[in-house]
Amino acid sequence: MAEFTLPANSKVGTGKTWTAPRDAARTRGFKVYRWNPDDGQNPRIDTYELDLDQCGPMVLDALIKIKNEVDPTLTFRRSCREGICGSCAMNIDGTNTLACLKPIEEVKGAVKIYPLPHMAVVKDLVPDLTQAYAQYRSIEPWLQADTPPPPDAERLQSKEERARLDGMWECILCFCCTTSCPSYWWNGDRYLGPAVLLAAYRWIADSRDERTGDRLDALEDPFKLYRCHTIMNCTQTCPKGLNPAKAIGKIKQLMIERQV
Repeated sequence: MAEFTLPANSKVGTGKTWTAPRDAARTRGFKVYRWNPDDGQNPRIDTYELDLDQCGPMVLDALIKIKNEVDPTLTFRRSCREGICGSCAMNIDGTNTLACLKPIEEVKGAVKIYPLPHMAVVKDLVPDLTQAYAQYRSIEPWLQADTPPPPDAERLQSKEERARLDGMWECILCFCCTTSCPSYWWNGDRYLGPAVLLAAYRWIADSRDERTGDRLDALEDPFKLYRCHTIMNCTQTCPKGLNPAKAIGKIKQLMIERQV
């Protein structure tokens, strides 16, 4: 039997431990992935014990408390704190989600926090999203129409036409779905991934857009679209409750319909 092991500089070690105050009555441990590209050290897991009575209810509250009061070297992204910006996407307790929407009490035992999987790490909990954003730009995510708009009015839609966009416009590009997809892990350089394909279908389904044919032509590729094998990890992990797999299925259906 073949045995495989990580390169020596990729093995994750055990880091420091910060204990909770002695008078803390209700404590919880947070095991956080740490890696600094500038110190030449291996990744490690640091453990922070916090007094939950002195901390907000969400995992992001704990991370902010750690950075502000315990270890200012901890690095992570965050902004809105309300599940709108997608900045604090990370892997918590084995699931990709938003730290600002994940209650600490939902996790049993120590809270394990890692960056989004299968992406290069900039530092600590910050993934490099350069490729994901480049793929998003490649689908040209803006309204495209040759017909000029009314001189003093908007391009109108019926209520039914507008309803077709529900479940797509709400995407916040946190990339929780994309980084949970095995097909993206294997073919991330060519497969666009669930988040980008959901965004692509959002414009294909828009009644005001007049480039449906061009958009489908751009996706007609063995890898860009068809690496999706309907594993459904994307739909299961989306913190906004969206269904990228359904949107991908709709694109595939349109591909077939225009050939018949």
